[in-house]
Amino acid sequence: MRHGDKINNLGRTASHRKALLTNLAIQLIAHKRIVTTLAKAKSLRTYIEPLITKGKDNTTHQRRVVFSYLQDKEAVTELFGNIATKVAGRPGGYTRIIKLGTRVGDNAETALIELVDFNEVYGKGKGEAKEAAAGKRTRRAGGGKKKAAGEAAEAPAATEAPKAEEKAGE
Repeated sequence: MRHGDKINNLGRTASHRKALLTNLAIQLIAHKRIVTTLAKAKSLRTYIEPLITKGKDNTTHQRRVVFSYLQDKEAVTELFGNIATKVAGRPGGYTRIIKLGTRVGDNAETALIELVDFNEVYGKGKGEAKEAAAGKRTRRAGGGKKKAAGEAAEAPAATEAPKAEEKAGE
């Protein structure tokens, strides 16, 4: 029985699994996206997201804690520098897993795991930038955009006036 056993052992001993996840985390920090198996990607997500959260608090203690996991100075510097500034406003969910299908050799499910804020395709477009500038939106009933409704009511009157003038001119 596996009651309460939530960790995926990935068919490895504890030391091998730790080394594997450390190396995957270093490569993800360095390259911002990597392709691996789906099981490894899901395990890596639970491993690296707390480290990225620690990276948002740039103190000596947090740097030492993250270094104890990664054992790579360049990865720690990148995490506390470039990555921490990009994810500063995000409350979690720093990674995205995209399933790619199966691998030809062994039919293993492959996946792309990437850092969310480093993808230009899903980045903030023109519409999202305007919404972010407008402020925080709520879902309250009756608390909708009163200004927008007022502007919408004025807009049809403005568009009807030129049409009336065109008809009078003909």
